[in-house]
Amino acid sequence: MTDAFHRFAQDLAPFIADERIISDPLRTLAFGTDASFYRLIPKLVVTVINEQEVQKVLELAHQHKVHLTFRAAGTSLSGQAVTDGVLVRLGNGWNKAAVLNNGAQLQVEPGVIGARANQLLAPFARKIGPDPASINTCKIGGIIANNASGMCCGTAQNSYQTLASMRLILADGTVLDTADEASKNAFRQSHASLLQQLADMRSQVLNNPVLHDRIVKKFRIKNTTGYSLNALVDFSDPIDIMQHLLVGSEGTLGFVSQVIYHTVEEHAYKASALLLFANIEQTSKAVTALSSAPVAAVELIDRAGLRCVEDKPGMPDYLRTLDEQAAALLVEVRAGSDAELQQRLSETTAALQAFDTLQPKTFTTDKNTCQLYWNIRKGLFPAVGAVRAKGTTVIIEDIAFPVENLAPAVLELQALFKKYQYNEAIIFGHALAGNLHFVFTQNFTDPAEIQRYADFMDEVCVLVVGRYDGSLKAEHGTGRNMAPFVEMEWGGQAYELMWAIKQAFDPAGLLNPDVILTRNLRTHIENLKPIPEADDLIDRCIECGFCEPVCPSRNLTLTPRQRIVIMRELKRQERDGKNPAYKTLLDDYQYQGVDTCAADGLCSMACPVGINTGDLSRKLRHERNKKHAGKAQWVAEHFAGVSKTSRGALQLMDITRDLVGDGVISTVAKGVNTLTLGATPLWHDAMPTAADKLNPCEYGVNELTQVVYFPSCASRTMGPGAKEDDQRSLMQVTLDLAQKAGVHLAMLPDQDQHCCGMPLESKGHFEQADAMRAALNAALLKTSDNGRLPVLIDTSPCVFRLQQQLDERIQLLDPIRFANRFLVPNLDIRPTHEPVAVHITCSTTKQGLGEELLSLARQCSTQVVVPADITCCGFAGDKGFMLPELNASALAPLKAQVEHCVEGISTSRTCEIGLSRHGEIPYHSLFYLLDRLS
Repeated sequence: MTDAFHRFAQDLAPFIADERIISDPLRTLAFGTDASFYRLIPKLVVTVINEQEVQKVLELAHQHKVHLTFRAAGTSLSGQAVTDGVLVRLGNGWNKAAVLNNGAQLQVEPGVIGARANQLLAPFARKIGPDPASINTCKIGGIIANNASGMCCGTAQNSYQTLASMRLILADGTVLDTADEASKNAFRQSHASLLQQLADMRSQVLNNPVLHDRIVKKFRIKNTTGYSLNALVDFSDPIDIMQHLLVGSEGTLGFVSQVIYHTVEEHAYKASALLLFANIEQTSKAVTALSSAPVAAVELIDRAGLRCVEDKPGMPDYLRTLDEQAAALLVEVRAGSDAELQQRLSETTAALQAFDTLQPKTFTTDKNTCQLYWNIRKGLFPAVGAVRAKGTTVIIEDIAFPVENLAPAVLELQALFKKYQYNEAIIFGHALAGNLHFVFTQNFTDPAEIQRYADFMDEVCVLVVGRYDGSLKAEHGTGRNMAPFVEMEWGGQAYELMWAIKQAFDPAGLLNPDVILTRNLRTHIENLKPIPEADDLIDRCIECGFCEPVCPSRNLTLTPRQRIVIMRELKRQERDGKNPAYKTLLDDYQYQGVDTCAADGLCSMACPVGINTGDLSRKLRHERNKKHAGKAQWVAEHFAGVSKTSRGALQLMDITRDLVGDGVISTVAKGVNTLTLGATPLWHDAMPTAADKLNPCEYGVNELTQVVYFPSCASRTMGPGAKEDDQRSLMQVTLDLAQKAGVHLAMLPDQDQHCCGMPLESKGHFEQADAMRAALNAALLKTSDNGRLPVLIDTSPCVFRLQQQLDERIQLLDPIRFANRFLVPNLDIRPTHEPVAVHITCSTTKQGLGEELLSLARQCSTQVVVPADITCCGFAGDKGFMLPELNASALAPLKAQVEHCVEGISTSRTCEIGLSRHGEIPYHSLFYLLDRLS
């Protein structure tokens, strides 16, 4: 780190906590990575949580002349969110949002994920206008900064068009709230010169018909190349011009700390169709016809794109038989009522009447089919990434043509693919807006390959701009990727006007240099990101970041994407030569990457190519823990004794708790934990009591038996928390509830010997864990009469683990399915009006049972609360005992959302321990609630 950055960090330290000023090799690399194909490693990463901190960062950046870049979610694709200076990340202080005017507007801060904004608006049948494919991950800050749009947004509902007001911080640290008259009046006094410059720029445009008409024409189609010069045409008030220039400025003009959006209608009735045409020309002509029809979205997919998805589950067989010239349109029609939908479908079908299709023009309202179509469309980009050669990068480019030129432009683009031998390239896009994406793979380790890419992009730019006067960037932002070509697209006059805007807002040039505007014409082929081979489990990763919002360690250590980034770098250094920081990187990764990974697998559900980074963490634990394989084998062979010892230890702690209280135990446990270097668990008042011992032989199989019940080892060992009103164990509650419902349960006579193997699997002892699972399979098969009787396991994670290698004859029931099938039909449930919190475990989510659990909860309570921003609780087996900071970080938002609830329910005993502690309300199994209310 140079002296300037060092002094910057020193001067910043009194104002921002040390843990939020980051300079170590691991986290600067991990946090510095985004979804683009560029690699710059920041000298410093600073996490800011409020406006005052942003102001201080800006002040010191000017004082020490260090450049900086703002970062929201890091899903940007054009290199606008990477830097070799100071990376300023959004911390947890930017997550506030408020619905205004009965849903007509939304006030929202830059750290709110786009999908969360829409969740808040859903009760009002509204949504924000922008709808990027990354909306489940990207944040409002990035949506605004890139003027992101999407499949239905077009040019009418993007951030520029739906912006009501903005709160912003300029490079000099001044805060302006354009919704506040006092703030605006003060700004007019303090920044009269800047506002006059903007007024003069508007006059310059209005007095230059050629430039004026150029701007108007360029924004008739999607365009995010350069700055939003249309602000100089569309608005006369310099403050309005200013806030609209900030939209799409990619952090080069200032920082946006809050916006108010005008929202748009979210139609309740939708229908979709996948229409197949003989060739791209017919497909494009159909787009023109649909442009006057009442359609919400029209997505074009070429034959290569269809080939990428033709083997996906649910796709029709005829896709495999299409010839090479075929193409498709995915069309969606939306309406506010069924009658309106039918009318719009009729008009849309009429618009298509003149076109022959390879299959009947069939629109479907089936939600699952529609979701399948749109999920596949969203998965086209990663589909190419998943099958690319190892060590190559997947690139997505983003261009727009006037719609009437779509057909010849696509054909010429395909010809360029052939010329430069990008044979795997696919084309898809938002056809109504003339917006196309093309995806291809590229090797950036070979200079000849880099030159091939450079030559190809030169010709693409000539095609887009020279032949069709289109947009080199339609919605992904200019970034570094197209910065050298902005003048080519816009011409000299507009280009110099953009530089004048940059100079007016950021005279020192410290905000995101070389993004949008650059004098370096090789910026687009410099600082290219290496994607080295690392492990078959993760080599398909395209570093998109879609996994990050569901990761429980995202605010503590690393996310799945960041774990993969570091693993790739470690493997690269092992092959190419270790640098001096290698050992530090490796040592730090043990805690940051391996130990604090909950291995819950939710990342695989969010990942467009299905990567489970938890599998990598378990594999690394396996390699690290091989020396303990003998101990794991002993545990597997003596599990009944281990369980008995664990229950005995809890019984001893129960006695101790009664004598000295939780406070004393907690203090002693903390000291022992310190002396043993974290090898012993910490203690708190939500720790479980010992479960009551039951004799399973009293519940043998007989002619009345309907279900075999296998309590998990956690249920057999851990009772409720000491403060719970109901001190029965989950085993006893389950037996009592089943008896109440008239359901006869039987138990394994030797149940204490058995476990699904999850505790050993989580530590990488795969062989021993699988042996335990196999033994349990055999025992369940025997007791269930070769599968004649269904089997209940009372804990969702154990069910999921067993399902991965289950004898096909066994009918395995999760507690949710058991409740729906055997309990609810036979119980008289008296719902409570008191609020009940629901935690959907990772295993419940992976089994697709989340909605079923919520349905059960709603039968029990008229007020069901599902806390936002909590997926996995982070307890992760025993990590809640041994690494409680992971559980605390994952559940940090919990208490504020459930403090009005009387209780919480879940389907995992260990999860309930952490939930009770951090929610400060009792959490227990769904069965306790059903038993109490029936």
